[in-house]
Amino acid sequence: MSTDLCQCRIVHEQQVEKARRAALPPAELDRLSQFFKAFADPTRLKILQALHLEEMCVCDLAAFLGVSESAVSHQLRLLRQMALVTNRREGPVLYYRLADAHVSQLILLALDHIRE
Repeated sequence: MSTDLCQCRIVHEQQVEKARRAALPPAELDRLSQFFKAFADPTRLKILQALHLEEMCVCDLAAFLGVSESAVSHQLRLLRQMALVTNRREGPVLYYRLADAHVSQLILLALDHIRE
């Protein structure tokens, strides 16, 4: 018998109804799912970790990660689509940084959680 299952079958209607009322609309749930998928890739997490310290260009990030600039650009495009990073141009160089403090806070909260 699984320890994750109740030993008797009773549906608590009030709790079920409360959960239904609080449930996210499907479109918002899908967007949230996509958002968390952006954090699910080690390369993207390394990029976010590096950008937590300071802004960097694609060349810097490629050197840090030991991968091609093309691979970094692909990951940055995904991170930009999820509004996790933003960029600015200085002459011919495009610098990337975290979109806002929320991104750092999410990573730090997750680290606190897994380190407990």
